[in-house]
Amino acid sequence: MTDGEHGTKTGPLIIGLTGSIGMGKSTVAAMFADKGVPVFDADAEVRRMQGPAGELLADIEAAFPGTTGPSGADRDALGMIVFSDRDALARLEAIVHPAVQTARARFLENNANAPLVLFDIPLLFETGGAQLVDRIVVVSAPESAQRERVLARPGMTEAKLAGILDKQLPDAAKRARADHVIDTGQSLDETRLAVEALVDRLREEARDGLQGE
Repeated sequence: MTDGEHGTKTGPLIIGLTGSIGMGKSTVAAMFADKGVPVFDADAEVRRMQGPAGELLADIEAAFPGTTGPSGADRDALGMIVFSDRDALARLEAIVHPAVQTARARFLENNANAPLVLFDIPLLFETGGAQLVDRIVVVSAPESAQRERVLARPGMTEAKLAGILDKQLPDAAKRARADHVIDTGQSLDETRLAVEALVDRLREEARDGLQGE
């Protein structure tokens, strides 16, 4: 997969996109989509499955009574429950993760003929997702830019940010394990040019049928 060994690749080259909170991952994922790369957004899929009439609502309500309603799951209420309770988080993940895996498999089937596909997975390293992909792209920015972006979000506090970062692999460690790093500390135009160049390179590799560099 991402071990650098050469071999024959069948199906799309699978790109794993990740990055710590506030690094601009969603912006970069949209740039990949603009270049015609099919994108599987794990967070968006979870929001859909937890939304109105979502297929996960019954199981979530059974595990966390009072957290769902006609408008779907109350994500804020769920977040408060699991934020500092690892057992509760594990119960929620046991509901969500298998459903995401099924949706991801369906996405791959639907895009089997694409040269590239992108998995947008926020906790790619933390949840073992690196084993699912052929290339890892990490989105990174200076810490000062990250903090400014995150703390500008409604309801975000220093304590919340610290708690989130505590559950994520440090940015430096992610960059060290990446095949490619996209710098979002520069202008949007510069970031877009970097993404477009990377997509072109990866498409060429996919055409060559290589697993390695």
